[in-house]
Amino acid sequence: MINVAQVSKSYQRKLVLDDVSLEVPKGQIFGLLGPNGAGKTTLIRILNQMASPDSGKVYFNGHTIQKEDLQDIGYLPEERGLYKYMAVRAHLLFLAQLRGLSKLKAIENVDYWLQHFEIKDWQNKRIASLSKGMAQKVQFIAAIVHQPKLLILDEPLSGFDPLNVDLIINEIKALKAQGTTIILSTHNMKSVDEICDQAALLHHGQILAQDTVQHLRSKHAKGQIFVRFRGNMLGFANALWTDFTLLEQQEVLPGCFECVLQIRGQRSVNDLMRNLQDQVQVEHLELLLPSMQEVFIDLITQKENQHV
Repeated sequence: MINVAQVSKSYQRKLVLDDVSLEVPKGQIFGLLGPNGAGKTTLIRILNQMASPDSGKVYFNGHTIQKEDLQDIGYLPEERGLYKYMAVRAHLLFLAQLRGLSKLKAIENVDYWLQHFEIKDWQNKRIASLSKGMAQKVQFIAAIVHQPKLLILDEPLSGFDPLNVDLIINEIKALKAQGTTIILSTHNMKSVDEICDQAALLHHGQILAQDTVQHLRSKHAKGQIFVRFRGNMLGFANALWTDFTLLEQQEVLPGCFECVLQIRGQRSVNDLMRNLQDQVQVEHLELLLPSMQEVFIDLITQKENQHV
């Protein structure tokens, strides 16, 4: 869907994007991650043709991105841009028609989303009178009202309470199920774990890593294993030998224990299973994977240590 090929961009001689290349597959949710100042917003502005790269190209569905493609792109900016003295419904109709919808189609889509989000009672309120959360819902509708093929969300969960965070995450999942390609730029790493298929990490204008979320988490696993079993704790400990170190243990029910182990040397989960099979009754065993927050910190730390 989107192919960014060797894009660089500078502002006042400061290099903001440095030969960035990435590919966003069609129909997936792609996390664009990075600390403040990493270049995420600049890249998003280039994708929206609000800025031009100094070098490199952006391709949309196989062709160099054009102004006409903006009708197929939805954008929720981090810095919200609603006209505060316009009424909600009138504002959404205006934005829908700017994105190429006919007046009748704009009315149909706007009324659907106002009803869907249960905010039809707000339709004649001025934007200035809305709470931050209410305004966020209106801005989210503005980004999707024209049924874009590509949806770019910059911190879409900012300003929402936990209930509405779940609402927006469910809407993002539903849009993906309908075939929409989504780029999600966020500091909310829990949402990346939950909904992103792939992710790229930008740092100082360069791509540090790009892969599926599952592969990124697997690559940064620390060799820790969670085990829940029934049996004798002494027999369990003896079965570990010197292959695994017991880090944590808890008796959750009489005779039922949950433990966290550290793999030593070249041992594996399969080795642990063999060690335990005649000693205790294993109910659950899994290799613990780091969250994307932990992967994010690990990658940044590794990069910073290279410059020390």
